[in-house]
Amino acid sequence: MLPTARRLPGAVLLAAASLGGWAVLAWMALDMDHPWVLSTMPTGPSWSPENVGAIFAMWAVMMAAMMLPSALPVLLAFVRLSVQQGERARARTFVAAYLAVWAGFSAAATALQWALQSMDWIDPMIVSRSPALNAALLLVAGAYQFSPLKRACLAQCRSPFGFLLGEWRAGARGAFVMGLWHGMLCTGCCWALMLLLFVGGVMNLAWVAAVAVAVAVEKLAPRGDQVGRAMGAGLFAAGSLKLLAML
Repeated sequence: MLPTARRLPGAVLLAAASLGGWAVLAWMALDMDHPWVLSTMPTGPSWSPENVGAIFAMWAVMMAAMMLPSALPVLLAFVRLSVQQGERARARTFVAAYLAVWAGFSAAATALQWALQSMDWIDPMIVSRSPALNAALLLVAGAYQFSPLKRACLAQCRSPFGFLLGEWRAGARGAFVMGLWHGMLCTGCCWALMLLLFVGGVMNLAWVAAVAVAVAVEKLAPRGDQVGRAMGAGLFAAGSLKLLAML
């Protein structure tokens, strides 16, 4: 175990990155008249390159803010091992690869947002205006909590040292591959919950925080896997009620 003074910089940098992301999200929610913030809320599907860039940046910042806290155990463990081996650069490569996966998810979310807006299923605030979409997203998120893929990905995310021991690869390329793989495991664990952002709205900071807390609890809390299944039952029930209300 490294002394606290040597472990602190990595923890501080990762915490600062997440807090910085949350600060940007809070600023966006409080200053919606700012030209850049307005560019993330186009009124129709005819997006300009500025709209695409701003919306992708918004999703990328949001994913980093939401996911870094729940990934801290494995990220800090990798940093600690890399520093012990005199390969601090490997730690930066691992974190960069992890965030690159979520940047890819952000690109997919940007494309999905455009598609949903083209169908008039979401408004410029990125809130669903379709009862059918709400029901579908809740049902998918609830059902996925019980899927074998979810269980497998969550088990890896809840066992940072098990992941590092089982997937360890040497060198900078190995660190990059490990970061990509852990990012994909986290995406496999959380993608359905992230789609719930379209239900409550990306500009609704309380809703974004609630999803982030749900992700962190099931990955970090004792018996978090059981909490995740309970959340799944609640989400499925909520989706079923919305579906019944449409009949």
